[in-house]
Amino acid sequence: MLNFEFYNPTKIIFGKDQLHKLSKEIPQSSKILMVYGGGSIFKNGVYDKVKSALNGFEVLEFGGVEPNPYYETLMKAVEIINKEKIDFVLAVGGGSVIDGVKFIVAAVAYQGNPLDILYRKHRPVKALPFGTVLTLPATGSEMNSGSVVSIKATQEKLSFGSEVTFPKFSFCDPTVIISLPRRQIQNGVIDAFSHVLEQYLTYKHDAVLQDKISESILKTLIEVGPKVAENPNDYVLASDFMWCCTMALNGLISKGVPTDWVTHMIGHELTALYGIDHARTLAIIFPSLYRVMFDSKKEKLAQLGKEVFGLSGNDDEAAQQTILELEKFFHTMGMKTKIHQNTTEDISKTADFIKDRFEKRRVSVMGEKQNITLDKIKEIVSLSY
Repeated sequence: MLNFEFYNPTKIIFGKDQLHKLSKEIPQSSKILMVYGGGSIFKNGVYDKVKSALNGFEVLEFGGVEPNPYYETLMKAVEIINKEKIDFVLAVGGGSVIDGVKFIVAAVAYQGNPLDILYRKHRPVKALPFGTVLTLPATGSEMNSGSVVSIKATQEKLSFGSEVTFPKFSFCDPTVIISLPRRQIQNGVIDAFSHVLEQYLTYKHDAVLQDKISESILKTLIEVGPKVAENPNDYVLASDFMWCCTMALNGLISKGVPTDWVTHMIGHELTALYGIDHARTLAIIFPSLYRVMFDSKKEKLAQLGKEVFGLSGNDDEAAQQTILELEKFFHTMGMKTKIHQNTTEDISKTADFIKDRFEKRRVSVMGEKQNITLDKIKEIVSLSY
């Protein structure tokens, strides 16, 4: 097992009818900025419950945070915080709102150009405290420090993280998925599934427990994913789904093991270029990446097939079949696994464009073995057309 440090200070308050505890988690003298997205919280009752729980606090509101939140939008919240001298930020939403708030609280505490954070010229060392009320399970952002923010002006989607951008607490109520569109639930299942793959499907190592936990999360998502998309009002299914999403990316399964986030990096570019849902970009890229990098990932593909999908045979046979089983699961969850199926735009230059993007960022090799070159990136994207 590789050396590691594990730090996760986020308090999770899980289950239904918990929001009445919200006021106890925020310092009583706080002036709060409540941040949310497009307004679904008004339809599902979450807004009223949060406002009621915050009775007695001075609360300002900032709405309109987009899916794949824009830097340009988030900077308006930064201005409000500075002007109104906000003490605490409450993210009420899914991963995009929570990611957006992580950038907001880091940008407020930074004296330089906030773009430095996104371009990784500055790693945040201070941040305004914040908590979350999760309304859409998917990204795991409610229990990690990572954030992904888009820049509208340059069509870029960039990530950052820091020890200071963990939520102080997160309220996770599985009943919130009842009001979600089926597509969002499907996306959430695949997003969580993908997070596990990026931390698991690398090469054979000796960290047995991390592999077993990863395999358990994958098997649970395969079992409950199709069911919860059809029956979101089933509390048992919803609870397993929500907890899988949190456990998939709270840092636990990545400790002591190699990881490979290339699929996410390519997927971010597809979202920035064509507006394709994040989870769907991952379902597009995974099969192509595994085919292009087959020799490098064969052993772990075979392990996935045997431990999760119940396959048998030699490693070559099991690994090849595993890729087909992954595609089958993605299709079961409503994913279309080619770029042209997800956009009407001209995609003929996509591979060259994404390769150039990485080259301009001076990224030449990636992956757990640093063997995914820019030419491999082009091949992976081309195979995904």
